[in-house]
Amino acid sequence: MSKSLELLLGTAGGIALMLVVAVNFADRNVAGFPGSPHRVAALPTSSGAMIGAVQAATAEADAPLGLGRAALPEEVAAWDLDVSPDGTGLPEGSGDVWTGEAVFEENCAVCHGSFAEGVDNWPKLAGGGGTLADQDPLKTVGSYWPYLSTVWDYVHRSMPFGNAQSLSPDDVYAIVAYILYSNDLVDDDFELSDKTLAGFEMPNAGGFVTDDRATTEYPQWRRDPCMENCKQDVRITMKATVLDVTPDQDGAPAVAEPAPKAPAVVAPSVAPAAAPAAIDAALAATGAQVFKKCKACHQVGKDAKNRTGPVLTGIVGQAVADREDFKYSKAMVEHGGIWDSASLRGFLADPKGYMKGTKMSFAGLRKPEEIDAVIEYLRSVQ
Repeated sequence: MSKSLELLLGTAGGIALMLVVAVNFADRNVAGFPGSPHRVAALPTSSGAMIGAVQAATAEADAPLGLGRAALPEEVAAWDLDVSPDGTGLPEGSGDVWTGEAVFEENCAVCHGSFAEGVDNWPKLAGGGGTLADQDPLKTVGSYWPYLSTVWDYVHRSMPFGNAQSLSPDDVYAIVAYILYSNDLVDDDFELSDKTLAGFEMPNAGGFVTDDRATTEYPQWRRDPCMENCKQDVRITMKATVLDVTPDQDGAPAVAEPAPKAPAVVAPSVAPAAAPAAIDAALAATGAQVFKKCKACHQVGKDAKNRTGPVLTGIVGQAVADREDFKYSKAMVEHGGIWDSASLRGFLADPKGYMKGTKMSFAGLRKPEEIDAVIEYLRSVQ
């Protein structure tokens, strides 16, 4: 017997064995086919019947599933909270800065700080003016947000954390007014309402533009260079000799001529000022610790910058409201005088009592020894 015939017979035997096993399995485990099965569906016998069947199937698919109900008008209104920059959607109401300070302290300060300076990693709501072009900008309500309506909408919709939409419209107006005040954008007598909110322009209102680069820039930089009418040579037409950066013809750097010396001015003789008292290092060190209560608003030192409050470097002996780069309250400007030890003690003990109308929201230092320590520390950073 040839090998081909042996292979064929072996394959046929294997197939026969598999069929026997399959039939036996079906006979034991599969239900028998009914003798006269019912017709499940009949094909339509005409085009009209077919269209009717399709329409019936579509109507059944579009019918309600028996779940839920139509939302009531008041339920829709509860979710319709949007407020537009033009004031559309604002409810009637108003709130002033001082009311806002109390409401903010009760509902917001635990996360955002009493002066909107932010606690730990919670967002800062104040400060950051002039930092948007920095490598590490501080984006706050005052420095970054373009529309005041967004502030109102967010506070009304989502705050306070864990108890959203629990504030009345008047409370929200007051909180937003206080946030503006904390950013030095309004005075302490400011009142915000549904009539005035839309007209308030934020500092960064013009800082957002439509991204039209796909139509204005991309085509310009993606076309092939023309490579026509190119210059044959390149020549130096000007030299920065005064800056000492362009070499002369012989390769040596050009040297700028020295500026003529101004005639010496002889200052009139004056009596020497009395030498200030020596700094008590231990007391100043204690004051540095107490001053941590002030760092949310004030900085000291060579690289200090104005924040919610002005830089305090050199304040001892300085005129009140003396810094030209800070916007003081009207009360501070009109108060005048010199920040000596006596005036600093009075102000640090009770800012609002000492200077009615001041922007200083801090309640004051209660312990005289802490006040003396802070003054000594401020003397040490003259």
